[in-house]
Amino acid sequence: MVDEARSITVTIMGREYQIACPPEEHERLTECAEYLNGRMNAIRKRGRSMGIERIAIMAALNIARDFLDNRDAGSDHGDVDESARRRLRQMELSIDQALSERG
Repeated sequence: MVDEARSITVTIMGREYQIACPPEEHERLTECAEYLNGRMNAIRKRGRSMGIERIAIMAALNIARDFLDNRDAGSDHGDVDESARRRLRQMELSIDQALSERG
C-alpha cells in the first residue's frame, strides 16, 4: 500500500513553500530543496539584479546541463539510475511550485 502524499514546508531563497509528496520522499525532497536553494542563492550573489523567477529558470537550466553532462558521460545508453530520476522529479516539482506561487 502506497502512503498518501502529505505536504512539507521547504524554504527557498527565504520563502516557504508547501510541497506535497509521499512520506518516503520527504527527506529527499528536503535535500533537493536545499540543493536548489544553494544554486539559486549562488546565482543571486553573482551581482546582477534578477527576480526570483529568472533565478529559478537559470538554476533549472544549470541543473539540467549538469544532469545531461553526467548522463552523457555515465553510459553509452544514457541510462540514469532511479535515485537520480527521483531527485530530478522532486527538483522539478519544487521549481514548478515556486514558479506557480509567483505567477
